[in-house]
Amino acid sequence: MHDITDTYAMGDTPELADELLALVLAGKKTAACDSLQLMQQDNIPMPVTGDKYMLLDGRQRPAAVIEITDVFLCRFDEVDEDFARAEGEGDLSYAYWRQGHKDYFTRNGGYSPDMTLVCERFRLLEILDR
Repeated sequence: MHDITDTYAMGDTPELADELLALVLAGKKTAACDSLQLMQQDNIPMPVTGDKYMLLDGRQRPAAVIEITDVFLCRFDEVDEDFARAEGEGDLSYAYWRQGHKDYFTRNGGYSPDMTLVCERFRLLEILDR
């Protein structure tokens, strides 16, 4: 078994958690980001390369294990198209990524173009039986 750093569901609703998880399981989503400020506020430790996380589905059931392959800080307005595409969401365009994440951060504590994001790239290690 993997040495799991933490367990979480992606997104902020059960529906979004299932949608993002499906993208991970299909190999389409290999990156994610979060607000540095919100992570610090919620005492969420900074991920490091090699960390392994158990992803939960929208019903909080263990669904997959991922391993962080890269972590970097980046301003929202400096995220590049390659990273946005690696998030695997929508039509894979930068415009879709930008609007979806602007909406997400607005719902979850605030958005600003110069906000600092914790950007992660990861690989899927294991799909768990649910």
